[in-house]
Amino acid sequence: MPRITKEDKARNRQNILEAASRMFRSQGIDAVGIAELMKEAGLTHGGFYNHFASKNDLAVEVCGASFAASLGGLARMIEDGPGQAGSPLEQVVAGYLSTAHRDAPDGGCPSASLVTDAGRHSEAVQSAYAEGVEGYLTGFAAEYLREAEEKGHELDPAEARHKAIRLLSEMVGALMLARAVCHVEPELSDEILQTGRSHALD
Repeated sequence: MPRITKEDKARNRQNILEAASRMFRSQGIDAVGIAELMKEAGLTHGGFYNHFASKNDLAVEVCGASFAASLGGLARMIEDGPGQAGSPLEQVVAGYLSTAHRDAPDGGCPSASLVTDAGRHSEAVQSAYAEGVEGYLTGFAAEYLREAEEKGHELDPAEARHKAIRLLSEMVGALMLARAVCHVEPELSDEILQTGRSHALD
């Protein structure tokens, strides 16, 4: 048997992470078995423990990596500033509460797709989720403060954080509701998304 190279091992590990990210988001962490996960990653069952000590360790890494990717997108929007689609926060809301995001439960932001799982799992998973949430709140609050300064308004940092918490809560709640009813009441699902887009930044 040829020895596996460091590059092959790193690629295999990444394949596991990507498969787990999709499956954990769409099915839930508990619903995904290691054998099923490794098959999705194109690897053998026994190889899992060459990369992760447990499924919990994998879940922690998936949560952290998923939020890192989403927060990277948020940072780029904020850095780019206002555009034809509106302010950075308007662009975030439009993308988050879009039908495309609703219809892709195996991708997109983990704040909604992993919210229930985070509360049911280990403190390590909860900590990774909390760190991601904090990243969103920090980014949103900073953008609220920047927008206020740009308009010549005064905004207390504590109030900016309250606004950030409200925004994230409304976005996550609306997306979860829209996903929950989209197959049986598609018009209601669309209505929830539309209302969220229209009023999230009121």
